[in-house]
Amino acid sequence: MAKIAQTLARHHKLCDELFANCDAAALEQRWEEAQELHARFARALDAHLRAEENVLFPAFESATGSTSGPTQVMREEHKQMRDILERLRQAASQHQSEAFCDLGETLLILMQQHNLKEENILYPMCDRALAQSAQGLTNRLEEILTIS
Repeated sequence: MAKIAQTLARHHKLCDELFANCDAAALEQRWEEAQELHARFARALDAHLRAEENVLFPAFESATGSTSGPTQVMREEHKQMRDILERLRQAASQHQSEAFCDLGETLLILMQQHNLKEENILYPMCDRALAQSAQGLTNRLEEILTIS
């Protein structure tokens, strides 16, 4: 796996761990902790989505000349994730176990499918198309990701 793919796949795993911790706290109705963990997860996920949307996708689109391909699909899925993330925050703040569990399951499935597409299709395409600028892009991605 090349640098871009490695960096972003590693951050996917971090987001997955943060989400699992948040979900576990909510399932046990430890709402204060669930809210804190949700905030950490939300920051990490937001950083990841911003890194892709503001750094990776524009570089890929510029290199390939394509703005209506996989990056457009990923942006749409990012919007869906952000919407569910906000609804999860609301459910946690209102201690709504059933809503939180339902939304959490939906988000988990969406993230798993999304991550598979990125890790198996988009990131390898990016590594090939952006090979000459991979180190600089990876540094910029890591700067954004470490803020979370």
